[in-house]
Amino acid sequence: MADKPFNVGRDCRVVLVYNGSRIKLPTVTGFQAQQQTHRLTSMPLNDMPAFYDTPNGWSGGFDFQRDNSGADDLFAAIEGGFWEAGTMILGSIYQYVTECDGTSTTYEFMGATIRLTNAGHYQSENIVTQHIDFMARIRNKIS
Repeated sequence: MADKPFNVGRDCRVVLVYNGSRIKLPTVTGFQAQQQTHRLTSMPLNDMPAFYDTPNGWSGGFDFQRDNSGADDLFAAIEGGFWEAGTMILGSIYQYVTECDGTSTTYEFMGATIRLTNAGHYQSENIVTQHIDFMARIRNKIS
């Protein structure tokens, strides 16, 4: 099999693990993530300014078709746990990327907090899509 010249969207799979359970989101249609940094600026009187970005977590989101009640059930449990016992649980997001040379790379977004920013628009003859945004403490390379 020849190497591909670049990655395409279908080279990525995303899995959400929350409170120790894998959440069933069968048809993820989009994923994006970006590193967050805290910018430090040094402005010496006798030299040019210097800038430093220190790691400050990750943010992102993913779109998926509503194929089941997995996301809705998860967020109902998160809300219920908070209002009943004040619990605030973090999860992990795993991103699996098939590289252009055929190898696989796995990243784990650890300490993720999530919010259901779009629970779906139900309309006749249309696919219901949902969207989850996340903030994570760190992204680790697993393999």
